[in-house]
Amino acid sequence: MKQPLSSSAIASLHVATGPVLRDTVVADRPATAGMAAAAAALLVLVYQPTLAWLVERWTISVWHNAHGALVLPVALWLMWQELRPTWRAGPASSAWGWLFVVPALLLHVLDLGMHTQLLSAVSFVVLLPGLSLLLLGASRTRRIAFPLAFTALMLPIPLALTERLHLVLRHIAAEACAYLVPLLGIPVYKVGTTLQLSNASLLVADACSGFSTLYAAGAVALLTMYISASPARRLLVALLFAPIAIAVNVVRVALLVVLVYWQGTDVLATSLHELSGIVTFLIALPVIFWLGGPARPIEA
Repeated sequence: MKQPLSSSAIASLHVATGPVLRDTVVADRPATAGMAAAAAALLVLVYQPTLAWLVERWTISVWHNAHGALVLPVALWLMWQELRPTWRAGPASSAWGWLFVVPALLLHVLDLGMHTQLLSAVSFVVLLPGLSLLLLGASRTRRIAFPLAFTALMLPIPLALTERLHLVLRHIAAEACAYLVPLLGIPVYKVGTTLQLSNASLLVADACSGFSTLYAAGAVALLTMYISASPARRLLVALLFAPIAIAVNVVRVALLVVLVYWQGTDVLATSLHELSGIVTFLIALPVIFWLGGPARPIEA
């Protein structure tokens, strides 16, 4: 005679059958690999103009989202590292991927009419987790959730969204230079974000605000916190990445002011001006990595 289910058993059964992300096991591994290759080729074909636009934005100047060129390769490397221990589990798929794929394609179609390219780039980032769910399954997608989200940091941020932050950073740089440069015996008079020297008047413009360094430092900080083995180190990185980026930019602007005082404004038209921006990256970003300490091992 069958015994009736207890209330605890019924509760357990209800939890077990709740609305959770589940994978559909796909038996044909070669077919799945072929689908993944076809999806990758189709992705490149559909988004080729968008990817070309992103490359143009990354390479237009060191002041404009130059770090974005490294974001996608780093994200792909992280995905590979996280997925390596899972290949023996066999192929899987999750229909939840359509919740990302459909909105992403709608955004892309919308951008075809608006010609912003930015909306299409956003749709590319939204599409990636959808394809991951469809082709790799929910379990593997959870493993690579951070690299998938990290790809958003390759997108250029519209100036309309960062204009106020640019202005704040410009004031910080101008104020700090007005304090530091006179310590070297060079008189400076500050009016707003303009620095008056005896032989020149220098405007701390958006390009010298340090926003690009701050954006890149934020990306590196998130990456460092993700791979760091120490919670204390992660907290340290979270607290210090912005002050480091701002301080390095202040030193760069102060040195340029000193050079203008000695050599005149013609020095700003040389490669030294742009090279100084590259140096800020070469100083700030390794320091942030160093603060993160040893990397954690990849979990199997």
